[in-house]
Amino acid sequence: MRNSLLLFFFTLLVYQLNAQAPKYSNEFLAIGVGARALAMSNSVVASNNDVYSSYWNPAGLIGLKTNREISLMHSEYFAGIAKYDFGAIAFKLSDKSAASVSLIRFGVDDIPNTSELIDGQGNINYDKVSTFSAADYALILSYARLTNIEGLTVGGNAKIIHRIVGDFGSSWGFGIDLSAQYVKDKWLMGVMLRDITTTFNAWSYNLDDKMKEAFSRTGNTIPKNSTEITLPKVILGIGRTFSFGNNFDLLTEVNFDITTDGKRNVLIKANPISVDPHLGLEFGYKRMIFLRAGVGNVQQETMPDNIKEYTFQPNIGLGVVIKKVLSIDYAFTDIGNQSIALYSNVFSLKYSFNSKKIKDK
Repeated sequence: MRNSLLLFFFTLLVYQLNAQAPKYSNEFLAIGVGARALAMSNSVVASNNDVYSSYWNPAGLIGLKTNREISLMHSEYFAGIAKYDFGAIAFKLSDKSAASVSLIRFGVDDIPNTSELIDGQGNINYDKVSTFSAADYALILSYARLTNIEGLTVGGNAKIIHRIVGDFGSSWGFGIDLSAQYVKDKWLMGVMLRDITTTFNAWSYNLDDKMKEAFSRTGNTIPKNSTEITLPKVILGIGRTFSFGNNFDLLTEVNFDITTDGKRNVLIKANPISVDPHLGLEFGYKRMIFLRAGVGNVQQETMPDNIKEYTFQPNIGLGVVIKKVLSIDYAFTDIGNQSIALYSNVFSLKYSFNSKKIKDK
């Protein structure tokens, strides 16, 4: 009972703290989508060219092999407590343009609300225990276009963000991403400007007198209507493809996440700019079977003997393409030094098809 009450207040407190500070705002949008990218430690900004580009680099939508692609992904974190879902559809508008619609949900469901378990006279009534969800939603509308410069494509996202904590609090936000990809021979380059306009989430709370009293009795700060700010992030990527005969190929890519919200525990840390590098590899056979690996999340940690050491996050994965239309990807990914469920098994699906001919515009 006590743990349930603490979990409830902790959930609201986390959202309140987010509303006061810009660092790590809207972090559910930094988790990543698609088992391919997660297996490569998210090092795909320069090379991604399918429906998942709506998240990683919308300029890559130009690379769609057919005029329609649909993708789905489900993953769970912290022993299944938190669930992350992604779905998208991408489509070519012409030979020179493409668009997509994506939806992300990251949430914790069935959280016990025990704020009314004990009444003013100290009586316990379990019928007063209810449940609620704390969830983050993002609707992403993407567009990409081929430029007159050979090998250069540009793109952008418009993001609508909705976050809720049961019936007690919610927020609405809006943000813009801009991106580009450039291909020269076997070299791939990409840039993703996330939240380039700065994303604002306006929080409002609906707490009755009983809830406010419960916050006061437990020493918690009563949440107030406020605005949460997500500062811009720049992701740079460079990669190269290698061919070994007619059947084998290798893609290598390194990305650099450049944050502007203050000093972070990454490899290159400073205030206000920090740089987090990560590397991904993809080895393919006949463009049908893929073996992937990546390394990232390099951090400096203090060991039990007070000696500081650098740690890193490894990831691996597999991919299979069936009849050039159905892609099944798997990632065995470290979600980062948690006491439970260190690794998650992530699966994602992609289906490609042609629904009609398109015209050059």
